[in-house]
Amino acid sequence: MRISVSSDMDEPVARLLVAELRRRGHEVREHGALTPGADAQWAVCSEAAARDVAEGAADQAVVCCWTGTGASIAANKVPGVRAALCVDAGTADGARRWNDANVLALSLRLTSEPVLKEILDAWFAAEPSQDPEDRRNVARVDRLDAARDSS
Repeated sequence: MRISVSSDMDEPVARLLVAELRRRGHEVREHGALTPGADAQWAVCSEAAARDVAEGAADQAVVCCWTGTGASIAANKVPGVRAALCVDAGTADGARRWNDANVLALSLRLTSEPVLKEILDAWFAAEPSQDPEDRRNVARVDRLDAARDSS
């Protein structure tokens, strides 16, 4: 899978994330502080990773900042992106399952190595729900994006 990763800080957990994704066989594209000379502002690098997903250059993305909140907000401003801030495996599973999230947002402050691996395990194991109610909710979010694009 092609995964874009962004971080506004070159923190050990961000480097571990990249290494872990590659270890799992994913092709990783790095943004922000993970790329020398790139703009590392959380809004800029999170948008870049999210755009990779929206434009088809990546299948999914993982965006990181100190709390994960700013990265998730910036990513969610890109039409077609459903970013979810996940601090545990249960939230990651639910985000993929019920919300069909395509961007994982992580907190550099809260995410330890064991928790990171648990979150990634849950994220990649979960499949988007085919329950009609769940699909209607995801379709409604897609319509919100479409309405924003046309205004």
